[in-house]
Amino acid sequence: MSTKAKKPAEMVEAGSGNVFADLGFADSDERQLRVQLAIRLNDLIESEGLTQAAAAKLLGIAQPHVSELKNFKLTRFSSERLLHYMTLLNRDVEIFIRPRANIKGSRARTGTLMVWAAT
Repeated sequence: MSTKAKKPAEMVEAGSGNVFADLGFADSDERQLRVQLAIRLNDLIESEGLTQAAAAKLLGIAQPHVSELKNFKLTRFSSERLLHYMTLLNRDVEIFIRPRANIKGSRARTGTLMVWAAT
């Protein structure tokens, strides 16, 4: 028989889907948007077989900045700049604005920013 004391069960709270909001960042939607855009850009750079040097030349930035992008160090990149990089990688960017979906049980009072990429 074990003599160890039982640990109390830990409470787990479900996340909102935006880690930056869960951590209390005021600009959480912008941060999440930049991460989503960076994911798509990194996927494009990889699928095109571009080296960091080649991507830097194409995007008109220094190679260390491409490294920052690939490592999600995004403080120097605005969402507008990341969208511009999409166009430099021969992608069209469309922005849709629509009423916020009513999600049962949601307490959100604002809409959301999302990135959808066609392949």
